[in-house]
Amino acid sequence: MPEFQYGNTTIEYTLEHNSEAKNILITVDWIDGVKIVSPPAIDSSSLQDVLHKKAPWIMSKWYEFEEITMPAKPKEYVSGEKFLYIGRSYRLKVEKENADITPTLMFQQGRFKVSISSKLSNDELPAIFRPLFMNWYMQHGQVKLNERLQLYVPKMGVSPSKLQLKDQKMRWGSCAADKSIYINWRIMMAPMKVIDYVLVHEMGHLKYPNHSADFWQFVRSILPDYDERKEWLRIHGPTLTL
Repeated sequence: MPEFQYGNTTIEYTLEHNSEAKNILITVDWIDGVKIVSPPAIDSSSLQDVLHKKAPWIMSKWYEFEEITMPAKPKEYVSGEKFLYIGRSYRLKVEKENADITPTLMFQQGRFKVSISSKLSNDELPAIFRPLFMNWYMQHGQVKLNERLQLYVPKMGVSPSKLQLKDQKMRWGSCAADKSIYINWRIMMAPMKVIDYVLVHEMGHLKYPNHSADFWQFVRSILPDYDERKEWLRIHGPTLTL
């Protein structure tokens, strides 16, 4: 992997030449690291000059990433394991039946309960349990999200044409041109104040389809502490996973 030196720090990066690129584009991602897309004609010397000019910005991004909480290890889906819902942890109870049954997930008496066939091995559980939990979060989270929507519509004076939880890998929320709002289902693991932030953020785009100063002022008028909620999501968002 190519690298360059900035002070005492060695920065590794991936380089991609793109015939359609007119300038050098540098991105810094928490998972993928430093990625550079450049025109094919850029020589090594010119690239190094750009990298050294951008090095302070690259380093500032790395310092931000150091604050991010690492994701927990993948779930094992065994009895006693904890799962988040609206900021609280609930234990899982796995009930194994001798008969061949369709796996089911329920929430009863303050815990998640899953009934499965005893013939299933532990290695098979993730592929079975994850869709069960994902569907549960979507169904129950949609009800909760609709309740929160009714709270904020009168306060904000805007309303989406549709509000839907969705499986999104990279984004917590999005607002489409037709005024549909899509929210990542994983946000239902977060505390309610963080869920509210994502909802209010996307509803704000119904009035301001950008991240202008007016947009942020609108969000602040609804959630004066939105920056704290946003920061919580930046740091702890990676832990909201199955």
